Amino acid sequence: MPAPLRRALIGLVSCCLAGLLPPAAAHAWQPAAAIPARPEEIEFSPLDFKPPEAARFRRTLPDGTVVYVAPSHEFPLVTLSITFKGGASLDPADVPGLVASAARLVREGGTTTRKPAEVDEALDFLATEIGVASGDAFTTATMNCLANTFDESLGLFVDMLRNPGFDAARLETAKARQIAALKQRNDDASSIVGREWRRLLWGPDHFEGREPTAASVAATTRERMADVHRRIFHPGNMIVSVSGDFDEQDMLARLAKAFAGWQKGPAVPDPVAPTAQLVPGVYHVPKDIPQGKVVIGMRSISRDDPDAIPLAILNDILGGSGFTSRIMQQVRSNEGLAYSAASAVAPKVYYPGQFQARFESKNPTVALATKIVMDLIAQVREEPVSYEELETAKLAAVETFPRQFESKPAMLRLFVNDEWTNRPPGYWQSYRDKVSAVTREDLQRVARKHLDPEKMAILVVGDWDAIAGGDLERRATMKDFFGGRVTHLPLRDPLSLEPLPEGGETPK
Repeated sequence: MPAPLRRALIGLVSCCLAGLLPPAAAHAWQPAAAIPARPEEIEFSPLDFKPPEAARFRRTLPDGTVVYVAPSHEFPLVTLSITFKGGASLDPADVPGLVASAARLVREGGTTTRKPAEVDEALDFLATEIGVASGDAFTTATMNCLANTFDESLGLFVDMLRNPGFDAARLETAKARQIAALKQRNDDASSIVGREWRRLLWGPDHFEGREPTAASVAATTRERMADVHRRIFHPGNMIVSVSGDFDEQDMLARLAKAFAGWQKGPAVPDPVAPTAQLVPGVYHVPKDIPQGKVVIGMRSISRDDPDAIPLAILNDILGGSGFTSRIMQQVRSNEGLAYSAASAVAPKVYYPGQFQARFESKNPTVALATKIVMDLIAQVREEPVSYEELETAKLAAVETFPRQFESKPAMLRLFVNDEWTNRPPGYWQSYRDKVSAVTREDLQRVARKHLDPEKMAILVVGDWDAIAGGDLERRATMKDFFGGRVTHLPLRDPLSLEPLPEGGETPK
């Protein structure tokens, strides 16, 4: 572009911008020269964020149902969630996955007065989205709709939750879909390692260690779904949260009217703790793949343990912070042994959770990567972390803390979960102070208490002949761990979970 034309265009744009900006904004605009020369010269105002108190948003309907409300008038939308206590923890031993299947059919199976297609069409017409899903301990139903269709959407939503039809045809379709998914769960080694790790960690008789089979899918009937529905879906077992464009008192009145006549029952009991103990050692599952998948871990702590915050900070340094973590730097950046390597602490509310490190590496370098991870775990027990690592991890926890409350639906979900799980009062208000008070000595203490390589299990999925001997330089072999002892677990039939014959192929 010729220089005169370029200068003319720049002048035109400048004039247009000057005309569009109000006087105060035009005056506030600064030339590029005001930008600091280096990023570290940028100055930020202090972060001033006070976490909201749950009590500000907590209300109670005349029937005693707890409702968290957060009006917001930015958009003409409403989000309503109902959290019911009870999930996979209620599955019968012979039908793992029953609650999850029932939750899906509450949404997909119509109601006692409307066919599934009628429900789908009504939701499409209203531009309303409804989903029902369950986890280990809770089942949540969520509705997103326009503010001006809320009443009609709410009526349909509550009818669906109170009077599910469990349509026989939709149930058969869902079961066929589930069988197709089961057939594929040996295709990906990630599915195998996850399944076998849960069995090792929680035991095959605990709900966290059980998985559906073809037999359990066949045993999933409308009657059994109705039984578990009656236990979970009622006002005595639910907490409601609603955010969006509404008047608070009007919303409470509409909810009270919608829930009228819905019979209460007893709240579901807490999940039962597993009785199985993780036995330390090396475990292997055969799979003909070029890269072995590895999990290293042990049972850990509960959510409200006083050591939970220091252990989370320690894990951030060890393997939880991506490229700045020790595991990622050493295993990937320095040694080039894995694309991704990380660790995580996952506390449980009702019983201790787990610590876990994961990676995948070429079969011959699995042993070396495992040795590096185990050495790094041992190192945080033997030596204090650096001051820089500690400050970086603490700042990350403090600076990202407000994200917990970045949207009203997310904030209310937090409050609902806290109430259901009896989180100690004032937890969020004191969280940053507790983080700031963590010392290097605290991290070494919790490492020695909660991270013990001798109590960990190493689970490997891959070609053992290629894995066992280690890398070409013999920096490590699988004989370096637990005296060279290894427990070879069978690859399981994807439909029955019974052991396949040695060298057997997964049926298609």
